[in-house]
Formats: sequence, structure tokens, C-alpha cells
Amino acid sequence: MNISWMDGLDWMDIAKACLDTLYMLGGSLALTVILGLPLGVLLFLTSRRQLLEQPIVYGVLSVVVNVLRSMPFIILLIVMIPLTYRMVGSSLGVRGAIPPLVFAATPFFARLVEIALREVDRGVVEAMQATGAKIHQIVLWALLPEAMPGIIAAVTVTAIALVSYTAMSGTVGGGGLGDLAIRFGYQRFQTNVMVVTVLLLIIGVQVMQMLGDRLVLRFSKK
Repeated sequence: MNISWMDGLDWMDIAKACLDTLYMLGGSLALTVILGLPLGVLLFLTSRRQLLEQPIVYGVLSVVVNVLRSMPFIILLIVMIPLTYRMVGSSLGVRGAIPPLVFAATPFFARLVEIALREVDRGVVEAMQATGAKIHQIVLWALLPEAMPGIIAAVTVTAIALVSYTAMSGTVGGGGLGDLAIRFGYQRFQTNVMVVTVLLLIIGVQVMQMLGDRLVLRFSKK
């Protein structure tokens, strides 16, 4: 990497873009977990042969989740512009990117939570039922603790997906590394800016994956 190749780089802009990306990722991931975890639990509980079996409720929730999951994020960004503006007062920048990020990631995470809960041994649930435990007690004391490695893995996968979504939000002025790559790397043909932003995103994904794997191993009982 020679000096002339680095001459066009504004490290202050890159640092700010990194912070914007982290802010978008942190805010959207937190909201996704807050909304997606109970949704995933509800999907599991209302599914066939589970504690709150409700075929109609499960069918409606499943259709909504599948529709939102199947919608390309770039289209969701555009469709949600009026709603995003009403919610946060802007459809641009970091603040304007968080609502569509949450809408895109929540159903994805909820489905992963449902899958993780399905991996829990039914014997654990039956043992709790035999002691007279109520449904919320079974969920809090049996299902979630037993499914914790899978839920942590789901959080990791969702966080990595959100990184790509944050980069994509730059196409509509969402801010962060994606916006920097598009404005300077693509529109102004500054290849070095594009390369640096891609490398930073790759490093971020690798760090999150390693942390997620370590946490899964720590909470796994196998």
C-alpha cells in the first residue's frame, strides 16, 4: 500500500462513517431483539403440538413474517420512507435508517428464535408441566435457558445481516460506511475509499462472528 494510494482518504470521514454504522447496528439490533424475541416465542408457542397451539394465530403470524422476510431490503427502504419520516422525523441519515433496519431484521430474527426453541428437548417442558409450572414460567425457566446457545447464534447471524443492510441503506442516504462507499467510492470513482470500507465491513463481520461463536460455546451444555 503506497502513500499515493492513501492520499485521497479522509480518515476523519471514515471514522465518522464507522461510528454511524456502529450506531445503526447497535440501535437496530437492540430493537430487533426486543421485538423479535417475544414474536419468536409466540410463533413457537402457537405452533402445532405446543403449549398454546393456535393454528389460526400461528398461520397469520407466519404469513406476516414470511412476507416481510421475502421483501428485498432495498425495496423496503423505499416503501417505508413516508412511515420512517412520521416515526423519526427524517428518512435520511442514521436516524432514518434504523426503522427499516428493524422492520427487515425482526421477522428474520423471530424465525430463528422459533427454530432455536424447537431444538429444546420436549422432556424439559414436560418435566416443568409435571411440577405445575405455568406457561410463562416454562418459557422463562426452561425454554429460553435451554435454547440460549441457539438464540445467541441467531443474534450473531442477525447482526451480520444487519451489517449488510446498513451498507445497503447508503443507497438512499442512510449514512455509515455504505453511504461513504457509494458517495465517494462509486459516484466519485475513488477506488481506495471503496476498498477501505469493504475491508472495514469484513473485519467487523469477522469480529462479530468470533464473539458470537465464543458466547455460543460458553452457554452450550453439550
